[in-house]
Amino acid sequence: MTVVQERPEFTSERQALYEQARHGPGRAATEAQHAKGKLTVRERLDLLFDEGTFNEVETLRRHRATGFGLENKRPYTDGVVIGWGKVHGRTVFAYAHDFRIFGGALGEAHAQKIHKLMDLAEAAGAPVVGLCDGAGARIQEGVTALAGYGGIFQRNVRNSGVIPQISVMLGPCAGGAAYSPALTDFVFMVRGIAQMFITGPDVVQAVTGEEISQEGLGGADTHTSLSGVAGFAYDDEESCLEDVRHLLSMLPQNNRELPPSEECDDPADRRNDVLGELVPADANRSYDMRKVIEEIVDHGEFFEVHENWATNVVCALTRLDGHTVGIVANQPAALAGVLDIPASEKAARFVQLCDAFNIPLVTLVDVPGFLPGVDQEHGGIIRHGAKLLYAYCNATVPRISLILRKAYGGAYIVMDSQSIGADLTYAWPTNEIAVMGAEGAANVIFRREIAASDDPEATRAARIKEYRSRLMHPYYAAERGLVDDVIDPAETRVRLIRALEMLRAKSAPLPSRKHGNQPQ
Repeated sequence: MTVVQERPEFTSERQALYEQARHGPGRAATEAQHAKGKLTVRERLDLLFDEGTFNEVETLRRHRATGFGLENKRPYTDGVVIGWGKVHGRTVFAYAHDFRIFGGALGEAHAQKIHKLMDLAEAAGAPVVGLCDGAGARIQEGVTALAGYGGIFQRNVRNSGVIPQISVMLGPCAGGAAYSPALTDFVFMVRGIAQMFITGPDVVQAVTGEEISQEGLGGADTHTSLSGVAGFAYDDEESCLEDVRHLLSMLPQNNRELPPSEECDDPADRRNDVLGELVPADANRSYDMRKVIEEIVDHGEFFEVHENWATNVVCALTRLDGHTVGIVANQPAALAGVLDIPASEKAARFVQLCDAFNIPLVTLVDVPGFLPGVDQEHGGIIRHGAKLLYAYCNATVPRISLILRKAYGGAYIVMDSQSIGADLTYAWPTNEIAVMGAEGAANVIFRREIAASDDPEATRAARIKEYRSRLMHPYYAAERGLVDDVIDPAETRVRLIRALEMLRAKSAPLPSRKHGNQPQ
């Protein structure tokens, strides 16, 4: 066998170039990055990937722009590191801005590297993670920088629902640069170092006269609690990237695969006797739906999305008998669990995500209706509520709904009722399914009788009792085939697991079409 040896001068020259590229612009720039409380690009990649698995490409890429001071500044990598590696043993692609080089600003070469990375991920059918720490478009390169962003956006949309896309905000993200994260499936942010906004505080003040800090305008807590742009906020990069790894362990590589499963030592037939104590029988009493979820799922562990935004609905990824499922649940502890505009949007997007990546849906229902009010109507609650309705109707993954207590009016229909395509619907004996609560219904139906009565309160109470006994008893919906079974709450886990096992190979093709025209 012939062994081809590299020339010593070639080997040493190449090694020197790669060492220069990997060490970045120098110690001073690295110290400045650390002084801001930020890790360097390669420290971040080391945290994201399994040890020793990252494969970098286009390390020696440099920009070709001349003029405006760039002709003598042509650092290797051009401010972005791209490549692939393993996360929990599975292939993941990543690009990571290097703020030490041009402030992470995007130019032509920089953008082309990200385009290449996204194309490789699409071809390989594997997730993309963007570690974002860049100052936007590189002004010195003009329109080519803007075109570079356009290429990223186009790929974000093309890969939407095809491969998981995750944005991790670890620095500033202003102007058009904010749109790529907004197009991805999940957005993570770190407090104090990450901000996202279209126009910064200076422009806001100049145009509107409002004074606000960068953190107040577009910081992690702002976007995870007020705008809903980001789903997760962390105090440090290490815990943030660890949760990114955890999220990836629950997602499939692409839309052609089922989510990964794992061995589970939490018995599938474990009873949930405590649920009878957690959920009050009185429909007007509050409780924390998260405690219900903890009791049902494997080892009580779930990964909540948008925990601090639209808190009247809970959306979470978790496992049942080792298999990934998505849970959508009304939260009686916040606004009594009503559906409003933010909750409808939050749940609709989560349902679409689960459907895109073959993740079965379990819907836990305890909803008094849609939130009434002028602001809600003028804000388009009809349009936004229709988004959730559309998402459920369009979903072809296994869908199971469980009605714990009340389910009233249009909100009952929207929360994955059997009439819009739920495969199976279960209910607890405490369920009340009706157009509205018994009190409101009696006031409408028997209005004249109550008004003419010598004892209106006694008449009202009698009619409320009559309405409840005739139309809202626990077996009314089951008698009409709209609930498949009224189950003992203690059997919730085992019944859900058995149903999901039966539905694992579900096939429900949609009509041939380019795409639907969902409510906006």
